[in-house]
Amino acid sequence: MSYPESAPARRPAAVLSAATVLLVMAVAALAYAVVDLVVLGATVDAFRSAARDTSAGPAQIDDVVTLLRVSAVLSAVVAALSAPLLGGLALGLLAGRNGVRVATWVVSGLGLLAGCCSVAVVVGERAAPLQLGSGEQSLAELLGLIGDAYPSWWIPLNAGLSVAQGLGYLVVATLLALPAANSWFGRHRSTTPTAPPMFPPAPH
Repeated sequence: MSYPESAPARRPAAVLSAATVLLVMAVAALAYAVVDLVVLGATVDAFRSAARDTSAGPAQIDDVVTLLRVSAVLSAVVAALSAPLLGGLALGLLAGRNGVRVATWVVSGLGLLAGCCSVAVVVGERAAPLQLGSGEQSLAELLGLIGDAYPSWWIPLNAGLSVAQGLGYLVVATLLALPAANSWFGRHRSTTPTAPPMFPPAPH
C-alpha cells in the first residue's frame, strides 16, 4: 500500500543562516589550528632569546618552553576537533534532524561559556598579572615574557576570535529558536511514515 508524499518544504532562511555560521566557524577553527602551530616555533625562539637576560636557569626556561608547546598543541587539537563537529551539526541541520538541533543548542551553550572564559582569562592576565613569592622571582620573570614572545597581533586575535566565537554560538542558537525553524523541524517530525493499523482476522 503506497502513501502520497507531500512536496518537501524549503528550508527557512533561519536554518540556512545557522548552518552557514557553523560552517564558517568550522573553517575558522581549522585555520586557527594551523596558524597556532605555525606561530609556535617563532614564539619559542623569541622567548628563549629574551629569557637569557633573566635570572632563570636553563631548567626553568625549558619548563616554560614545554608549557608553551603543550598549551599550543592542545589549543590546536581542540580547534581541529571542533571543525568536523561543527560541520556535522551544520549538515544535520540542513537535513532537518531535530535531534541535531537540540545537540546544536547544547554545543552552542558550551561554546558560549568557553568563549566567555577565554575572554575573561585574557582580560585578567592583562589587568592583574600573576604574582609569585620572592623565592620564585625568576619564574615570574619568565612568565612575564610569554606575552611579549608572541607576535603583537596574536593576543588581540585570540581575544577577537573568542568574542566572535561566543557571538556565533549565540546567533546560531537564536536562529534555531525562531518560529520558522520550529515549524520546519516540527514538519520533519510529523512526516515520518507510520505503519498502517493491523486488524485481527475476522472469525469464520
